[in-house]
Amino acid sequence: MPIEKIIVLEDDLIVRKNLEQQLRQRRYDVASASTIAAAQEYLAKDNFDLIFLDVRLPDGEGTDLLKLLQARPQKPLAVMITGFGSVESAVECMRNGAFDYLIKPFSTEQIDIVLKKAESFTRILKVNQFLSQEEASAGGELLGRSPAMENLRQLIRKVGRTQATVLIQGESGTGKEVVARSLYLESPRADAPFIKINCAAVPENLIESEFFGHEKGAFTGAMNKREGRFELAHGGTILLDEISEISPSVQAKLLRVLQEREFERVGGSRTLKVDVRVIATTNRQLEQSVEKKEFRQDLFFRLNVVPISVPPLRDRREDIPCLAESFVGRFARKHGVGPRSISAESLDLLQRHPWPGNVRELQNVIERAVILSTDSPVLDPEHFGLALPPAPHPHAAPIVAVPVGVVIESASPPASVTVPVAPPAVAAAPSTQPFPSLSELEQRHILASLEKTGNNRTQAARLLGISIRTLRNKLQEYKANGAPVEGLEDVAEGE
Repeated sequence: MPIEKIIVLEDDLIVRKNLEQQLRQRRYDVASASTIAAAQEYLAKDNFDLIFLDVRLPDGEGTDLLKLLQARPQKPLAVMITGFGSVESAVECMRNGAFDYLIKPFSTEQIDIVLKKAESFTRILKVNQFLSQEEASAGGELLGRSPAMENLRQLIRKVGRTQATVLIQGESGTGKEVVARSLYLESPRADAPFIKINCAAVPENLIESEFFGHEKGAFTGAMNKREGRFELAHGGTILLDEISEISPSVQAKLLRVLQEREFERVGGSRTLKVDVRVIATTNRQLEQSVEKKEFRQDLFFRLNVVPISVPPLRDRREDIPCLAESFVGRFARKHGVGPRSISAESLDLLQRHPWPGNVRELQNVIERAVILSTDSPVLDPEHFGLALPPAPHPHAAPIVAVPVGVVIESASPPASVTVPVAPPAVAAAPSTQPFPSLSELEQRHILASLEKTGNNRTQAARLLGISIRTLRNKLQEYKANGAPVEGLEDVAEGE
């Protein structure tokens, strides 16, 4: 709960004791004082969430302390109390930062109302602080009209309106986070917080604190109490991105939250109840991780209530024109260039590329093309920086593509785009001549990028538009399959 520690600063003994008793009955930590000096001693030692502050005190005016509190980085909400209320006094207190104003004698019901308001305000404030620190999302929607995408949308609409825990699986770059956000927007919790955490990006020794928060002094550097992501998501939805990357010890604690909906902060003893919907994503096959004892089976069952699989881009190539047009319009506006169109040759190139990095790779390639085409309103193949694929087999069904007009961002292909009317050329009719499969094309492209960067995985991953982890997994797969590539043994080893 956001409000935990409260100071009661009141010189009237009866009022102070009564208020103190009411707060302790509601399980708040309460410190009481009768003078400003005594209250400042408490404030120097700890941070408080709320202070009931008398306007007139033996050693000064409560409004003077109110002004001092505004300069604190962790300032408590201040509820001013007085037996000599006036409009002028109330206005002055509110101007100086007071949260509320009570006139003595006040009732138990009035205190409850103030506490409820303070709880709601503090929760909203902390969620907004968290969201303002998050990197601006690239945004996006589920674009495409392929059967795979239509089925995915139907499943999202059906599952989104429930409270069920969802496990989203798919390769890196397929748009798992977009699917998670779509589930959130379809849910009854759409007006509540949507809090996400990338489990792969948080150091192992900090992941528990990120999940559950910590108390002041819980470990070196914990200068203040901090709410975790589960606490911030109370009443809403939490997205556990790349859930397969958390350690076994944290897996056990996460299992408890899913089962009991309760936890303790790191270094704390107070059990906190939380009401959240959990959505998790992974680019691994968790069933295999369970078999290898890398992931708890009971946690997998708790997460896998409703499984959703996001198809890779190579399995929905008919959506590439729609995606490309959307990204061209978005990045043209972002970089302040004029309208751009895609040539027929470029569209053909995009549809033949293996896209090991999926939609994210396509997005990066389109942005690069928009930036490099400053002298041309048409995006030609040389702007994309992609290796030309093998020529299509003479018996393959053709891909029909025509130049598109002024680009506008839309979930549907513009009228000037002709969606492929036949399978991609890689699905050619049987022939006596050898023809590479998609996986072979993907392997060639990845290894060529690695060779181009001198076996620098970071640069190769950036060039491909995929994560280092995905690149590492692909290289280890090629190594296991006996790929005869010089130097692969050194490159494919662990981080």
